[in-house]
Amino acid sequence: MARLSPALKQATPVQVARGEGVHVYDLDGRRYLDFTAGIGVTSTGHCHPRVVAAAQEQVATLIHGQYTTVMHQPLLRLAERLGDVLPTGLDSVFFMNSGSEAVEASVRLARQATGRPLVVAFDGGFHGRTMGAAALTTSGAKIRAGIGPLMGGVAFAPFPYAFRYGWSEDETVAFCLRELDRLLVTAAPAADVAAFVIEPVLGEGGYVPTPPAFLAGLRERADAHGILLIADEVQTGFGRTGKFWGHQHADGATPDILITAKGLASGFPLSGIAASEELMTKAWPGSQGGTYGGNAVACAAALATLDVIDGEGLVANAAEQGLRLRDGLQKVAADHPAIADVRGIGLMVGNEFCTADGAPDAAAATRAHAAAAEKGLLLLTCGPHGNVVRMIPPLIVTAEQVDEAVAIWAEAVRS
Repeated sequence: MARLSPALKQATPVQVARGEGVHVYDLDGRRYLDFTAGIGVTSTGHCHPRVVAAAQEQVATLIHGQYTTVMHQPLLRLAERLGDVLPTGLDSVFFMNSGSEAVEASVRLARQATGRPLVVAFDGGFHGRTMGAAALTTSGAKIRAGIGPLMGGVAFAPFPYAFRYGWSEDETVAFCLRELDRLLVTAAPAADVAAFVIEPVLGEGGYVPTPPAFLAGLRERADAHGILLIADEVQTGFGRTGKFWGHQHADGATPDILITAKGLASGFPLSGIAASEELMTKAWPGSQGGTYGGNAVACAAALATLDVIDGEGLVANAAEQGLRLRDGLQKVAADHPAIADVRGIGLMVGNEFCTADGAPDAAAATRAHAAAAEKGLLLLTCGPHGNVVRMIPPLIVTAEQVDEAVAIWAEAVRS
């Protein structure tokens, strides 16, 4: 009898039988509040009726139409529809299956378009587990350990994680931009850099929002040196942060290449990159493609997802409920010194656990995370030390469900 690989580690002990909205149900019928959303994937909740209906209709019509062989309507309609939500000027899209694939496609495009070999990523970023994406990732040693040598041509600059440095946000941004400037005249000469790649909010790296001033500083330097700015919006896109795209919290920081996945299709595997048509035409012939990219059923689900996000006002709901969630978690933290920081934007909120002397406290985070699951609230941990407990509910979450989650979290932390 074959079994799943023992290397797969489950974050919770729950075996799910079905999901509905913000809830999942185990094999015994017990209900859990799912504040993981499949790591930000089920943006419209589990099995939203409109997404289910769209997928069912498409399955009966065409399941797979390989897009370098034939074209199909869900793919073409989705490309057109994304024009309504993409930043001005990003009018050309290419679809794949996973975030890692999209990250690597963005790097391929940047290098081919600029003729430059280097990419600058930022400390704590997570961009995927495949070899090229892992080379850009420093959110934790587990992604890079034991698989080197990784893809070359990557340099790292400090990320403005103010809590870690112990400085104000302004001081931290100024320091990190100075260090980036130094990198561009030392280890990664600006004339050799094809792109900066950054998450608008560190995901696996600890749920740390990128300060708007830092994103603006990257845009300025990219323009000054002919470098492309890549926004990895795999987790922050599609309304998650209370704006449709996470980079939109910073004025004037529109990327040259935008990466999307996760919440794009409410649980169906689909990812993509967007750029200007002028930039996209610089990709070399044959460099874009894939067997399953732009799958017809996934594209139909993505179209329905856009309908739901727009029709139900889910971007505004993410902003409103995100404030409510962060406020509630800050009140819990005020009573529990072990929670040293609560941060986030929209429905991406992290609770960082530290010891009395300020050291990362992964043990406390693990205990609180496990206690929450026992009490019916599913969460995830993140951060290089595993000492951040993150909350990432579906965008459909209500005020009552947020309050329920905060109450359960308070009990879990007390216990």
